[in-house]
Amino acid sequence: MAEPVIRIMDLWKNYAEDGAGVPALRGTNLEIKKGEIVALFGKSGSGKSTLFNLIAGLDRPTKGRIEVEGQDLEALGESGRTMLRRLKLGFIFQFFNLLPTLTVFENIFLSLELAHRTEPELAFKALKEVGLEGKEQRFPNELSGGEQQRVAIARALVKRPSIILADEPTGNLDTITGNQILELLTRRCHEFGTTLIMATHSPLTCNYAKRILRMVDGIVTEETSCEETAH
Repeated sequence: MAEPVIRIMDLWKNYAEDGAGVPALRGTNLEIKKGEIVALFGKSGSGKSTLFNLIAGLDRPTKGRIEVEGQDLEALGESGRTMLRRLKLGFIFQFFNLLPTLTVFENIFLSLELAHRTEPELAFKALKEVGLEGKEQRFPNELSGGEQQRVAIARALVKRPSIILADEPTGNLDTITGNQILELLTRRCHEFGTTLIMATHSPLTCNYAKRILRMVDGIVTEETSCEETAH
């Protein structure tokens, strides 16, 4: 049986240095297999973003262990975690996080450069795959919200990461555009065998995920159906 691409064991995160206050994560355990499409539901403040930051090595847990592709994040050290993010992880954000002074092409090519790859044809291909061929030289403020999110998807996928973390990927989009973005994102991840974890509170996401998780007060539980996410 294949090793999980993400393994989380007894994960705690408390932002108060003296240990006071309510921990953002409280003993979370989780395994995610390669190629899974996962929706992580939870209200604001439930711990979703904290969990993403820990998986990405942007923050460190108070207690517990995280393995990404069999590598212990703590053992990797700061430089190792930086390289993991550049080579293995893709990010998609609710507010797109495109660099406003760079063109669409440059935003995507930068992701390749950080991964030590300098093949401009890959950036052009990624834009074509998300339906933005011909808009390479535009700036983010010249695009609609849906188009900006397509650029963000292209930027995340261009380096063929093992894992994509999408934090509220449709939260800033209308329903029709949100469905288009989720269809595009999940289809591309299926094609490339990419593991996709979407942190969300949008019911739209449920239609595209193969596995449903819910986070309440820093604890992750497995759901059996989409209906449960409404409760």
